[in-house]
Amino acid sequence: MSALKIVAILLLAAGIIGLVYGGITYTQTTHQAKIGPFELAVKEKKTVNIPIWAGVAAIVAGGVLLVRTKGSA
Repeated sequence: MSALKIVAILLLAAGIIGLVYGGITYTQTTHQAKIGPFELAVKEKKTVNIPIWAGVAAIVAGGVLLVRTKGSA
């Protein structure tokens, strides 16, 4: 399997996942204060939205690469 075919499959998968989930959520822990043995930690949820156009562009690019690698094989 060529490197271009692997990249094409990864782009297709990333585009589909981006369209299905629409974003990535992660938790960021920050340490606000430390007083002696006590420590105050704040956990904050953050979301990174994936635009629909980015998911569609990844699917199209992966599809074009996949078709192109099949044609040159």
